[in-house]
Amino acid sequence: MANTTRIPRPDISQIVPMGRDAASVRKRIEGLEHLLEGLFTIPGTKQKLGLDVILDLVPGIGDLVGAALGSYMVWEARNLGMSKTQMARMFGNVGVDFALGLIPWVGAVPDFFFRSNSRNLKIIRKHLDKHHPSTAVVEG
Repeated sequence: MANTTRIPRPDISQIVPMGRDAASVRKRIEGLEHLLEGLFTIPGTKQKLGLDVILDLVPGIGDLVGAALGSYMVWEARNLGMSKTQMARMFGNVGVDFALGLIPWVGAVPDFFFRSNSRNLKIIRKHLDKHHPSTAVVEG
């Protein structure tokens, strides 16, 4: 009988941190922002393209999925104890992104330039750097 080799499956908690602490939340939000806004680089340019723009090519449903994923970032911000003003700005970004995406096919173009999830990540990072400085990551 042949000796088979099993490849161990990675533990999901190693890929996506499941904790409620600020460091885990930061990693989850940064990963989600990367998925939505910077998954691919357009060849010949430095422009990033993510799932958010690709979802806008699916009329109606794609916009709802993109808005739901953007709202998840706001929900994580609420769990961090961010102010209602900050969360209102973040929901405003998600709302503008959703409204721009409602234009069939053409809505992907303004969504490519108005990166609501990157804007929301910037707001969350500012809060985390101020209130949870130990979670800051030095990029080099």
